[in-house]
Amino acid sequence: MKRIFTVFLVMIICSHSYGQKPRARELGVPFVGTTGEFNAITDVEGVEVGYSTIISGKGENIIGKGPIRTGVTAIFPRGKAKKFSPVYAN
Repeated sequence: MKRIFTVFLVMIICSHSYGQKPRARELGVPFVGTTGEFNAITDVEGVEVGYSTIISGKGENIIGKGPIRTGVTAIFPRGKAKKFSPVYAN
């Protein structure tokens, strides 16, 4: 248990220094199976991901004033061509 905590702590410290969050497998969370080529949701056959980013304004970033950077990511489990097909989960 102490080793898992130590690994977890090191991963958190490293992730903050590089600006990336650790993945669950890196933290020791067990999953069945192996990862795909890119270790990403898009490795799953038929899954597509879409996104849109909005940038409004210029200059120095001032909290509450801007410029504004926001966005959305959509996951299409059956692909974009079937985006309105229902998907069931247990």
